[in-house]
Amino acid sequence: MDVLSDVLTALRTGRPHASHTQEQAPWGIRFPAGAGAGCHVLLKGSCWLLPARGEPIRLSVGDVVFVPHGAGYALADHPDSPLTEFRFDTAVPADAVTDQDAPIQLLCAAYYFDRSSSHPLLEELPDVVHLSGRQPALAAAIELLAAELSDPRAGTSAILSGLVDMLLLFVLRAWFDDERSTQGWATVLADPGLMAALHGIHGTPEHPWTVAELAGLSGMSRATFAKRFNSAVGRTPLGYLTWWRMTLAARRLHDSDAPLRAIAARTGYGTEFALAKAFKRAYGVAPGEYRRRRLTG
Repeated sequence: MDVLSDVLTALRTGRPHASHTQEQAPWGIRFPAGAGAGCHVLLKGSCWLLPARGEPIRLSVGDVVFVPHGAGYALADHPDSPLTEFRFDTAVPADAVTDQDAPIQLLCAAYYFDRSSSHPLLEELPDVVHLSGRQPALAAAIELLAAELSDPRAGTSAILSGLVDMLLLFVLRAWFDDERSTQGWATVLADPGLMAALHGIHGTPEHPWTVAELAGLSGMSRATFAKRFNSAVGRTPLGYLTWWRMTLAARRLHDSDAPLRAIAARTGYGTEFALAKAFKRAYGVAPGEYRRRRLTG
């Protein structure tokens, strides 16, 4: 199992939205606060990112910014330019023919995450992730996006959806690769022992894992593993296991008509009652009510 991909797949709701933005100075776009996370790639020209907190950030060609926590922010040709509200229904579709002479060109993507089940991997990201785009893999993804936008053809819409997903994964990978932290997910993703334990949890969440078993997968003593896992991941091993099981249960309640007994079996709970009790403790509502709210919300 690929833990990073697994987490994003489980937490993201719906398909990512993508649009191609072309601007002439002066211009400014305000992205309101909400459940979405914004990712922007500057394809041509230069502009400024105006975060909800902190100083404006100047962007150059190839720069990528990811705003993960749903905070409001803006993009503009100058920090003092007037701002207009962004609306999806007025954005240029990502597969539309573009004006190659426009001085500013941006690819804007929006991802939606289930904020009721946030993962510590996302929680520890800063308000703004700013990358230069010089990392080879990230630069290659940007080049593919730019090429598809400059010459849209049959299948472009589907291709761009996959590329936008790929962009987010490359952004997160590049960020964690660049981190020099001695704790948190930058160390988790580079620690073969912790990753082995996480692969076990993610791969077979229905297994009745114990700390001793997970420590065995990691090649550490029980005490060393528990201390390292808690420090890096931000949860105890069994606390993380419970969180992952609840996340999977919530995803299946949202995306499928699977009966509660099938979801209980897949997530390691012997009975519907045991799952319902754990789920209500985690989400504050019974599974059936959660499913009804998501279907009607």
